Amino acid sequence: MDNRSSRSMTDTEWEEAEHGRWIVICSDAVGETAEAVVSAALRQFEARPARIKRFSHIAGGREIREAVREAAERRTFVAYTFAQPELTEMMIGEAAAHGVSAVDIMGPVISAISGTFHNPPLARSGLEGRLNEAYFRRVEAMEFAVKYDDGRDSRGIGLAEIVLIGVSRTSKTPLSIYLAHKGYKVANYPLTPEVQAPPELFQIPSRRIFGLTMELESILKIRTERLRSLGLQADADYAAAHRVVEEFTYAEELMRRIGCKVIDVSDKSIEETAGLIIDFIR
Repeated sequence: MDNRSSRSMTDTEWEEAEHGRWIVICSDAVGETAEAVVSAALRQFEARPARIKRFSHIAGGREIREAVREAAERRTFVAYTFAQPELTEMMIGEAAAHGVSAVDIMGPVISAISGTFHNPPLARSGLEGRLNEAYFRRVEAMEFAVKYDDGRDSRGIGLAEIVLIGVSRTSKTPLSIYLAHKGYKVANYPLTPEVQAPPELFQIPSRRIFGLTMELESILKIRTERLRSLGLQADADYAAAHRVVEEFTYAEELMRRIGCKVIDVSDKSIEETAGLIIDFIR
């Protein structure tokens, strides 16, 4: 499977990636866990991006030899997740024979858990992809987030585990979707001075509500770019400083009345903000 980084690349960079900047992933399941870890690690580098080749549902030595041989040809390393110990042993031996670095993504953590809690691992492949209760909970949460996005139905506020409020363009929707992927039912509601806040915001525990705010310069830039992307004039009221200040003043007062936790998302990624929220509600 090929995987491109989030930033745009020149033709030269892609040509170089095609010939040399690859990472090989191996798994006896789908390989999503290893790819997620590798992709997260790649984001820590400013260097040219790499592409990912995934070998999934590996059952024996033939597939391992093929993957290691490709890694050797591309002069790269292998990141792997195997539930079966014999596959790990095969990978270690094959990688050593070809002079390829092999990184065990799950093994050290599984060993630490087993050693600490004196509990042997199940050693069953594909557990992370099984259609279990957690999977269906995520699906339900995603449907919930879409249904109650952007204040479409304020009744969702009373049903939600997490409620996000804030002025326009404070990342409410992408944060809702990210939290839904984690299994949380999230509703979000946009705050504007002209629209009275729904009574549901004052009827649920304030610890379930999170107010999102942002530095003035940051939101002005985001709104201006939004207008341009829609082909509208960048000097519209929506992106005017006086209008944003008015909205922020109203939102801050409402958040104070509700007594909810307020998070400045100016320099935070969606993952960081979600982490703060999850830690708070646990």
